[in-house]
Amino acid sequence: MMTHRLRMACLAALAALLSAGAVRAQVPEPSCRASLEPWTQVELYFGRGVGGGLVVSDAAWRQFLAQEVTPRFPDGLTVVDAAGQWHDADGEIVREPTKLLILLVPDAEAIETEIDDIIDAYKERYQQESVLYSEHPVCIAF
Repeated sequence: MMTHRLRMACLAALAALLSAGAVRAQVPEPSCRASLEPWTQVELYFGRGVGGGLVVSDAAWRQFLAQEVTPRFPDGLTVVDAAGQWHDADGEIVREPTKLLILLVPDAEAIETEIDDIIDAYKERYQQESVLYSEHPVCIAF
């Protein structure tokens, strides 16, 4: 049986790896019907609030999409207008308009660098703390 000290050391090492971005969870491949292929749906949630009641404008978003996203994913993408909500560091509820970017890709690992570059560019350009990133296994057909 694992001792408490060894268990804590293992948990600390795992936490350090995860916080450093060294480990990304593998998305399990779905079991798809014969007419469908297993792909990954990637979702990026871009909060548009920039403080002081200001937001990333529609024109600024279109420019970001054209400069940062479309060149990396020219085969297609979907953008949905959404309403986001989260707790800030003071525990206050913050509500802001959000853009949800949806990408369907055959190999999520192959696009990891492009996704990280898009997130970094948005955070830097609009002084954002984060961009929510999620992946889901899906079955698709064209």
